[in-house]
Amino acid sequence: MDKFNELVSTQMQTMEKLLYLQSELERCQEIEKQLDALKQSAELEDLRMEIDRKKLDLKEIHQMFEKQTEEVIHTYQQLAVSYR
Repeated sequence: MDKFNELVSTQMQTMEKLLYLQSELERCQEIEKQLDALKQSAELEDLRMEIDRKKLDLKEIHQMFEKQTEEVIHTYQQLAVSYR
């Protein structure tokens, strides 16, 4: 059961990172709209690069979260079998 709890805890930390990055991405995209409206191309290009980095980070964390979910399910299934 300790392994299961540890996996769930790790997954919750990953979820926090995922949510944080998602909110940061949304914030950057809002700034992007504002800069585009103001036609500030230099700042806009820098921001678009940051958005691309955040999207990549978000994708990586999402993949990690999916893998952790599979591991949590597998561990839970093993625990369920051992308690029968």
